[in-house]
Amino acid sequence: MTKRRAIFLDRDGVINANRLDHVKRWDEFVFLPGVLDALRQIAARDFLVILATNQAAINRRLMDETALREIHARMNAEIERAGGCIHAIYFCPHTPEENCDCRKPRPGMYLQAAREFDLDLARSYVVGDALRDMEPAHAIGAQPILVQTGQGCHRQDEDGCGDCPVECVVVQDLRQAVEWIFQQDRVTP
Repeated sequence: MTKRRAIFLDRDGVINANRLDHVKRWDEFVFLPGVLDALRQIAARDFLVILATNQAAINRRLMDETALREIHARMNAEIERAGGCIHAIYFCPHTPEENCDCRKPRPGMYLQAAREFDLDLARSYVVGDALRDMEPAHAIGAQPILVQTGQGCHRQDEDGCGDCPVECVVVQDLRQAVEWIFQQDRVTP
């Protein structure tokens, strides 16, 4: 049986607008332009869409897991209404000081998803808005794609993002990331 391919997405800065004080309630969650359409396009292809997100606001006691699950349930309902799908959500509630294996830039969430879904990581993609999203992509052998809708990258060179410790594709937003992935998908088996 052939292993499945995935498009891993960060949440804040890729799907929804970043907030300096964290997205703690649904009324603070704002989809970025073009995201729902991009997720609808992915749903028509042979990819799993997996969300991998750091949510340290939980262990900082700014919100609890119930609030996060409510945000994700409402987010998923909107995505499904638009014709898209997120197959799984992985989140790390830890602060950087807790030094866990699941918090990005460590690859714990990605490796867990790979085990649970029997993923072909070499044929998968990681889309994020920060360097901490690019590092696990490199660690698991997936293609890193940096979007500029969130923290993004402000310094680029012709090889991609000048600040990235790994080679990454730099695009404007999730819609362009999906276009690039589909272009690669036509070229490779």
